[in-house]
Amino acid sequence: MAQETLPPTDVVTVSESDVTTLPTAAEEKAALVEAAVTVSEPEKETKTEAEKESEIPQSTSFKEESNLVSDLAEAEKKALDELKELVAAAIKNNEFVLPPPVVVEQEKPKTEEPKTEEPKTEETKTEEAKTEETKTEEPKTEEVKEEVKTEEVKTEEVKTEEVKKEEVKTEEVKTEEEKPETETEELKTEEKEVVIEEDGAKTVEAIEETVVPVSCTSSSTGTVSEEVPAVEKEEPAPAVEAVEEETSPVQEEEILIWGVPLKGDERTDTVLLKFLRARDFKPKEAMAMLKNTILWRKQFEIETLISQDLELNEMDKVVFTCGKDRENHPVCYNVYGEFQNKDLYEKAFGDEEKRQRFLKWRVQYLEKGIREELDFAPGGVCSLVQITDLKNAPSLGKHRQVTKQAVTLLQDNYPEFIAKKVFINVPWWYLAVNRMISPFLTQRTKSKFVFAGPSKSAETLFRYIAPEQVPVQFGGLYKETDSDFTVSDAVTEITIKPSSKHTIDIPLSENSMIFWELRVLGCEVNYGAEFTPETEGGYTVIVQKTHKLSLTDEPIIKGSYKTGEKGKVIISIDNSTSKKKKLLYRTKTKCSVE
Repeated sequence: MAQETLPPTDVVTVSESDVTTLPTAAEEKAALVEAAVTVSEPEKETKTEAEKESEIPQSTSFKEESNLVSDLAEAEKKALDELKELVAAAIKNNEFVLPPPVVVEQEKPKTEEPKTEEPKTEETKTEEAKTEETKTEEPKTEEVKEEVKTEEVKTEEVKTEEVKKEEVKTEEVKTEEEKPETETEELKTEEKEVVIEEDGAKTVEAIEETVVPVSCTSSSTGTVSEEVPAVEKEEPAPAVEAVEEETSPVQEEEILIWGVPLKGDERTDTVLLKFLRARDFKPKEAMAMLKNTILWRKQFEIETLISQDLELNEMDKVVFTCGKDRENHPVCYNVYGEFQNKDLYEKAFGDEEKRQRFLKWRVQYLEKGIREELDFAPGGVCSLVQITDLKNAPSLGKHRQVTKQAVTLLQDNYPEFIAKKVFINVPWWYLAVNRMISPFLTQRTKSKFVFAGPSKSAETLFRYIAPEQVPVQFGGLYKETDSDFTVSDAVTEITIKPSSKHTIDIPLSENSMIFWELRVLGCEVNYGAEFTPETEGGYTVIVQKTHKLSLTDEPIIKGSYKTGEKGKVIISIDNSTSKKKKLLYRTKTKCSVE
């Protein structure tokens, strides 16, 4: 069995609603082995390439859904309205804001910090002062000791009473029974001061610092007036400012995706419908997908990435956009055979840094294509056709991991952007992969996939893309440097049956010049051209001598003829083979002045 070949970053967007249960890696391997075993050795030898290609399944007809709200079913309109409400609420609540990065703090070696003494309370200072003074004082008599002890007890009572007075400030005025107690305690305080002054000890001075002087005088109303040192109150200003900040209206952030606002724009419905269809019109699931996409875009820094120079200009040969399909979708080609160039492959996938750079380039290219080629306005073209060429695609190697990353990333964050997915130059053994995946996809998804072998690739492309839009390398007539024809010059397609001849008559007027170009897919035919004048007795002019077109010749045959008389140019194609051939040609006539 041939070595497995998968495109490095082939974008196949499959919505969750289109998949039942995806196979595991073990199941994939088993399916590949089973598919290989089912083809016996004799069968391999007897099957022709045409028979193998005929087994490649073709897609059924698929009509892309409309992005006009008026074309939606009632249930779909209701789901769209519900999703709009969820988006508006999310914007209002700033749910599309990235969470702050988690900072992992490393444990630092513990260092012995000098112990800082806590500010001592007044009671602690008093006790220390007492201890120091006790050491310096001379022994007192028993009466003095008892008197000091009494004063210490009184001081503690005064302190307690002082705390009570401070608490009284926030309560109602105490009853008259409490007032005498206050007066008594105050007298005790004054008495204590007198005793201590007589003693003259330093301990007394320390104690005085803890006593709050209170004067109690009786007024005519019998109330008590207190003199208390002013207590600094905490300013409530910061709290008020915080409250004002909370109550002030928060300005909503404008959320954009692919240049389209998620709110208040005519293009918004088109974007939201993509997420709804990807989640089978389930608003909550669509909202979760949309939210994850917005957060991923911010984390991946998409807006910055678009303008970055990733220095991968050579990748323009690998992935490029060229022309439109028959329904005006942009067409993106993925040509992974270019990675047979070892230098190019190494530049893209040589190490992890290069692989991540290639992934960024792939996302950057898709983002630019969406913004430049697609139109999210109602009725506009908002999806693309993707062509994947599997000819000479590299086998799984260094690009395996980045391939998985790209497929997952693009599938999760770019829903419903593929209108049609065409695989060309498909190896016959590729059927094994298709057979394995097919049972897990819905008919809607399978209808988007098309597979064509090498001999049928061009014809398959022409079903979806006009030949004048298809590049020469894929069987079409489009060339960037064509001075005679453009994509606006339509191409005529003719099928030449086996063992038959086909002629093209092109009438000419006087003083005119004709240009033509043609291509026969598969070649192996005889080609010639001649001019026959309209006047009787005129001579036939051989414009192009009949010769056989082979695969080594230029794929596109060009010719021209200038005449001064009326007549016609006759182009003949003789197919003497047993296979039908596809003929593509177009002409252009210009007025010629001698």
